[in-house]
Amino acid sequence: MRQALARSSKEAIAKYAWSGRERRGLLRLRGDAIVLHAMRWPDEVRDPAAVDPPRETVSEEEIEGALALVDRMSREDLEGSEFTDTYTDALAKIIESKREDKPLPDTPEPEQPGKVLDLMAALNESVQQAKASRGEDADVHEMPKKKPAKKQPAKKTAVKKTTKKTTARRSRSV
Repeated sequence: MRQALARSSKEAIAKYAWSGRERRGLLRLRGDAIVLHAMRWPDEVRDPAAVDPPRETVSEEEIEGALALVDRMSREDLEGSEFTDTYTDALAKIIESKREDKPLPDTPEPEQPGKVLDLMAALNESVQQAKASRGEDADVHEMPKKKPAKKQPAKKTAVKKTTKKTTARRSRSV
C-alpha cells in the first residue's frame, strides 16, 4: 500500500471503526510510514461562529506591555533540574526495586516548605504599588468583616409509614 501510494502521488480515504463508531480517515505518506488523519462527520463539526470569542479592541500600549512580559519571562536555556521528569525517574526506581525484591527507595523531603500567602495582604500591597505609581494617595483601608450567617437547622422530613400487605391464598378444590 505504501509503495502504491508513493508511486501514484495520491492519498487514500479509509473507513475504520474507533470507539464504537464508524469513522473516515485520510491516509498519507510521511517518510517510510503511512499516517492516518482522522476526519470528522458533518454532525461532529461545529459552526466556527458559535465558538468564536467576542472581538475586543486592544490598544497598542496593551500589546507593548504583553510583549514586555513575554520578553521578561522568556528563557533560552531549557536545561536544569526544573526541566527533568522526576516523576518518571522515581517510578522507574520503584519498579526496579520491586522487580529485585528490594525495599522501596526513600522519598526525599522537599527542600523548603511551600509558602503560605496571605492573598488579601498581597492584593493590598498591589493596590498600594499601583496607586503610588500613579501618584495617588496610597492609603488602603481594611475591608469590613462580615458576620458569618447563622445556619438554619435542617428541616426534618416526615417519615412515611407503610402498611404490610397480605395476600390471600386461594385454595383450589379438586
